Amino acid sequence: MTHRHFLSTADWSQAELQGLLDSAAQLRGKRDEGLAGKKAALIFYNPSLRTRTSFQVAMLEQGGDAIVLDAAGTWPLEIEDGVVMDGTAEEHVREAARVLSTYVDVICIRAFPKFQDWQVDRQDMLIRAFAEHATVPVVNMETIVHPCQELALMRTLQDRLGEVKKKKFVLTWTYHPKPLNTAVANSALLISSKFGMDVTLLCPTPEYLLDERYMTAAENFAKEYGGSLTISHDPEEAYDGADVVYAKSWGALPYFGRWEDEKPIRDAHQHFIVDEKKMALTNNGLFSHCLPMRRNIKVTDAVADSPNAVFIEEAANRLPVQKAVLKTLLGGE
Repeated sequence: MTHRHFLSTADWSQAELQGLLDSAAQLRGKRDEGLAGKKAALIFYNPSLRTRTSFQVAMLEQGGDAIVLDAAGTWPLEIEDGVVMDGTAEEHVREAARVLSTYVDVICIRAFPKFQDWQVDRQDMLIRAFAEHATVPVVNMETIVHPCQELALMRTLQDRLGEVKKKKFVLTWTYHPKPLNTAVANSALLISSKFGMDVTLLCPTPEYLLDERYMTAAENFAKEYGGSLTISHDPEEAYDGADVVYAKSWGALPYFGRWEDEKPIRDAHQHFIVDEKKMALTNNGLFSHCLPMRRNIKVTDAVADSPNAVFIEEAANRLPVQKAVLKTLLGGE
C-alpha cells in the first residue's frame, strides 16, 4: 500500500472523510488487534491532554504500541534545506524523519506556530518536512490545523443531528486573555463547509477573519457541497436559528507577533461570551468547544452544563476517529 499522510482534511474528499467517520462509529468502544505489531511515534512540541492520551489509547486498544517523544527531551531540528547548521539545531529533519521511519510505522506530530510571523507559520514547515522525508505516514496532531479535532466534531454532529447538510453552524470567536492559535477555527471552518452546512463565521471585526487559504477553501466547499458561508460581526444575527454553536478564541492575524496592539480590540469584545441569552436565539442549538475551555470567559456555566452541550462527547470521539485514521493509514484489518 502506498502510504498517505493525514495532514489536513482539505487533502481528503468528503467521501473519504465520511469513510473515516463511519469507521470511527464502528470502532467506538471496541478493542481489537488490527494494529498488532505496529508502532507509532508521538512527537509533542507543545502540551497535550486529550490528543496525547487518545492517540496512546488508540494504539493500545488496537494491539499496537505508542512511543511518546516530548520535544523537550530531544534536540531542536533544522527544517530548511541548504543551510549551514551553525545555530541551535543539532540534527536535520532529513535524518530524524528517515531514522524514525525505520523504528516505527507512523509518525504523529504536534507543533504549534511560533506566533512571530504568520507568513512563515502558515507554511507549516516542520510537519511538511517530516511528511517529505519520512518513509511512513505522518499524522497531524495539531499545527496550524487540527484535523483529528475536526473529525471528532463531525462525528459528534452526525451522532446528534443525523444529516448535517444545510444545518446552520456558527463558528464564534470568543474572548480569551491571551491570543491563541487559529488551528481549531481553521479546521472547524473546513469540516463544516465540506459537509455542506450553512456556516456563519462570527467574529468581532474583519481583522479576525481567518487566513485566506481557509476562507477560500470554505467558500469552494460550500459551493461544491451545497452549503453556504456567511461572515457576521453581530452576535444576535449570527445566533438566530443556529443548529450548532462552536466556540473558539483566536488571535487576529494582522496583529500576529504584535499582541499588545491587538489587546484593546480583544478586551473590548468580552461580550462575545456564549451565554443563555444568545443560545435562546438558536434552534435549540448544540454547543461545543474543542477544550481546554475557560468557563465564564468563553462560555457561561449555565450553557456549559446544559443538556445541549456536547463538548465531552466531542472529546470522547477523539479516540475512535484516531483509531480510524491510524487503521486506514496503516492498512489494519
